[in-house]
Amino acid sequence: MNIQGVTVSVIIPVYNASDTLPGCLDSLSRQTCRKLELLFVDDCSTDGSMHILLSYAAQQPDKGFAVRILRHEENRGVAAARNTALEHATGDYIYYVDADDFIEPDTLERLVNAAGSNGWDIVGHEWYLTFTSNERYMRQPAYTTSEAALRHMMCGTMRWNLWLFLVRRSLYMENGIRFIEGMNMGEDMMVMMKLFVCAKKVGVLHHPFYHYRQSNTSSLTKIYSQEHIEQVACNVYEVEKYIKSSLYADVLSACLPFLKLNIKLPLLITDDSSRYEQWLECFPEADRYILHNKSLPLRTRLLQWMAVKRCFWALRFYYRVVFRLVYGIIYK
Repeated sequence: MNIQGVTVSVIIPVYNASDTLPGCLDSLSRQTCRKLELLFVDDCSTDGSMHILLSYAAQQPDKGFAVRILRHEENRGVAAARNTALEHATGDYIYYVDADDFIEPDTLERLVNAAGSNGWDIVGHEWYLTFTSNERYMRQPAYTTSEAALRHMMCGTMRWNLWLFLVRRSLYMENGIRFIEGMNMGEDMMVMMKLFVCAKKVGVLHHPFYHYRQSNTSSLTKIYSQEHIEQVACNVYEVEKYIKSSLYADVLSACLPFLKLNIKLPLLITDDSSRYEQWLECFPEADRYILHNKSLPLRTRLLQWMAVKRCFWALRFYYRVVFRLVYGIIYK
């Protein structure tokens, strides 16, 4: 495949990212694939993000790729920002980069070459979890079919982050796949699963192209408000409906409880008992399947079993030993 004839639309939502945006922009400028359309969507930032973007665009006319800056007049959230970019994208493929992360120089060239030579609609890859002074190589499982990829995601053995996949743009256009505006938690899971349902050929490169920044160990855990939980639930139920109406209904419906358990697992990675109560209230219909998901380590299943039994003291002990002590030493 001649990469020179292929365009990648890279979507970068931006909201108050002036501290990290320069590093992201530098990694985009260094891409060996030059047939790029960089789509920045400023979601009504109140810092210097827009100034940085405008300065960057002014410096790029001779760099061989297009820079397009779109701006929301009011803050609408990341789901709406991505939809705005999708409506303006013209590339053969879609790829996402978050404004506080960066990618390797050959990322897009290698992904496009792999997609073209194999006829893949979706090509995934691996990444680095990047801390202040070190990184951890995060691997993805092997898969050659959409069913296998979906099963991995639902069972909790594969990440669904948008920035882990190069996707043929026609999958979005021909199947009407978009984010649900206002539903900004779990939106990547919902869209990636729909895309895999619709994809005919998929594959993965076992190479870490993406650097996902984590500024501290506390950001390994999530703090969910009730609004966040409702947004996640909306996206999960959208996935459930989509899969049950797809060709994969018979083979994947049994994995839906595992998806729900996987989604709410972060509520247990804390020493806050109120989060444990939220866990109990979230997708209670899935709790009876906790010990059935043999894809997860036994310790993870036991953690969820202890939550059902309301052994909150054990959950607090696990968090303080594993996350506060072990991860606090390893990931700095």
